[in-house]
Amino acid sequence: MESANLKLRGMSCASCANTIEDAIRSVPGVSECSVNFGAEQATVTYEPSRTDLKEIQDAVNAAGYAAQPMQPQDLLNADDDTERRERQAENRELVTKVWVGGIISTILVIGSLPTMTGLPIPFIPMWLHNPWLQLVLTTPVLFWCGASFFINAWKALKRHTATMDTLVAIGTGAAYLYSLFPTVLPEFFTAQRLPADVYYEVAAVVVTLILLGRLLENRAKGQTSEAIRKLMGLQAKTARVIRNGKEVDVPIAEVILGDVILVRPGEKIPVDGEIVEGSSTIDEAMVTGESVPVKKQPGDEVIGATINKTGSFKFRAMRVGKDTFLAQIVKLVQQAQGSKAPIQRLADQVTGWFVPAVIAIAIATFILWYNIMGNVTMALITTVGVLIIACPCALGLATPTSIMVGTGKGAEHGILIKGADSLELAQKLQTVVLDKTGTITQGKPTVTDFITVNGTANGNELKLLRLAVSVERNSEHPLAEAVVQYAQSQKVELTDSQEFEAIAGSGVQGYVSNQLVQIGTHRWMNELGIDTSALQQDWERLEYLGKTVIWIAVNGKVQAIMGISDAVKPSSASAIRTLQKMGLEVVMLTGDNRRTAEVIAREVGIQRVFAEVRPNQKVATVEQLQSEGKIVAMVGDGINDAPALAQADVGMAIGTGTDVAIAASDITLISGDLNGIVTAIQLSRATMRNIKQNLFFAFIYNVAGIPIAAGILFPIFGWLLSPIIAGAAMAFSSVSVVTNALRLRNFQPKTL
Repeated sequence: MESANLKLRGMSCASCANTIEDAIRSVPGVSECSVNFGAEQATVTYEPSRTDLKEIQDAVNAAGYAAQPMQPQDLLNADDDTERRERQAENRELVTKVWVGGIISTILVIGSLPTMTGLPIPFIPMWLHNPWLQLVLTTPVLFWCGASFFINAWKALKRHTATMDTLVAIGTGAAYLYSLFPTVLPEFFTAQRLPADVYYEVAAVVVTLILLGRLLENRAKGQTSEAIRKLMGLQAKTARVIRNGKEVDVPIAEVILGDVILVRPGEKIPVDGEIVEGSSTIDEAMVTGESVPVKKQPGDEVIGATINKTGSFKFRAMRVGKDTFLAQIVKLVQQAQGSKAPIQRLADQVTGWFVPAVIAIAIATFILWYNIMGNVTMALITTVGVLIIACPCALGLATPTSIMVGTGKGAEHGILIKGADSLELAQKLQTVVLDKTGTITQGKPTVTDFITVNGTANGNELKLLRLAVSVERNSEHPLAEAVVQYAQSQKVELTDSQEFEAIAGSGVQGYVSNQLVQIGTHRWMNELGIDTSALQQDWERLEYLGKTVIWIAVNGKVQAIMGISDAVKPSSASAIRTLQKMGLEVVMLTGDNRRTAEVIAREVGIQRVFAEVRPNQKVATVEQLQSEGKIVAMVGDGINDAPALAQADVGMAIGTGTDVAIAASDITLISGDLNGIVTAIQLSRATMRNIKQNLFFAFIYNVAGIPIAAGILFPIFGWLLSPIIAGAAMAFSSVSVVTNALRLRNFQPKTL
């Protein structure tokens, strides 16, 4: 299966989104499709062996819309801002049409005031309310300014569907046609004693107001993509590449793998790579959130879009284009903004039948008014009002606009949310499970004690250290890294090992110079039947101090132990305290021994601890918490955390951890700071609160608006029947929903 994002064009309401979803799902090989009206994009999952993006695009085109694949590398190309240019061109055209429509509509309304009020108004010349003049003025407004409504309505009719454009086209077209007949055949209307009133101003003003609403909506929706643009702005424009011994400035789109790039002080690093010459300090705040620059030297990794501070260096490009760290962030934000939250399903179900239902209500309204009152004018006015006011745009925008702003705001705070479902579920969390190493602690353990059975005589300590590090160098575990660093500080020579094997949750083993070296936990030593009594007292003492102890056995006999300390992150205690004040239970889950785990737990304020848990038992622990009826988040950073991250209701990966853990998670905390969990949950709560506000106002608007437009309040507020009022209300509803969603841009996490 492959996934792709498509940028969509031509949608006018949520019904269009449903139509496109149906069209894409009808393509053989498409397994899943989600169309986001607010983001104007589709997320599609399909089988490449059965279909391709071209066929999916053709299906969208056949449905009357346009689709274009979205690629992160295209977004990151500073010279390719097609989407913004297209939106600006569309807005310029809308501005022109709104001005033209507004000026003509003003003239029409002034000319119609004597008819609307039933009073002679001396300062309005008679020729201004001449039907033929009003016909000439209205025609370009309806069929040039409002051309898109009729074109899209015709396309929908050919697909046997109806959209918001259908409602507008029918409503304004009915007002125009009704006015046309008494204009052309006034004698017939007089002879039949029919009202010869004209409603050209209704058609013109409604079209103008809806276009104004669409213009304001477009501008507001453009602001919801601000997060993507900010991320794009982080990227360097060019790279100074060394080719054929010369320095050449090239656009970063032309950088290829293996290129050697020169970076000078103050410059942005163009792509991801590894330093090959020189050293410097680099500001990696955009990745880690840490404001203190990091020292880098040959062999160290550098990340594109971070800023070189002091020195000059050369590095080899290791990841370019769509594979860079920044491109992956953009892709994740794209996917999240294009996804749908479960709460949106209700709105989708409503909009699916909404437009046909409104047309039925409009017809019923006309029949009732005509039969009961015998007034064709009132029947027409109420019918047009129902068609105009019932547009489901506000309902379709309520959820996706908030999701777009919320996920974008998360990216600004170093929180990558993979989907709207995760964002919605995070606000319901009851329990947060934290892995210890690399999550609560720094994840940079240091060897503090090395105790051998036979002491240091005859270089025994260095011999054992050589055996241990020759095996541990093959492991990715943070404790293994600590052993390697300690050996390097002791200038121990490394030897190759054979038959290396990592036993998850227990330790590692391998052969060095034909000797079996086993390094791991006290429990594993007992399982192997190895006698640990020689160092039992030292082990207990180190554990009492809260240190992690690893045992070293050679050929089945214990030879040494190492005490390893891993400092708690400065922010862990305050973040955990804030989570608890937010009403969440915080649990520690670790493979370390209970004594060490409880020392760390006391330091950060955690009461419930699961210790000595093997990787395959972490999933069972999460399941146990879920069986207690709790909605659980798992936070971890290692390969052995990946299954538990996938099992949890919401998996949160520390961004400084492994790719496997990040891939298995729903939310990635780029900085590795536990305050990111607080921010993610508070952001989720703020976003869902915003969505519920939007849905409430959208539902209330339509539920109340249709009966009012149909004339239920006519005896008291007859003026509310004007289709002009309906058009203004419809435009205001969509703009107000998007504006409310934009309030999320002011979100800031709170420390309780």
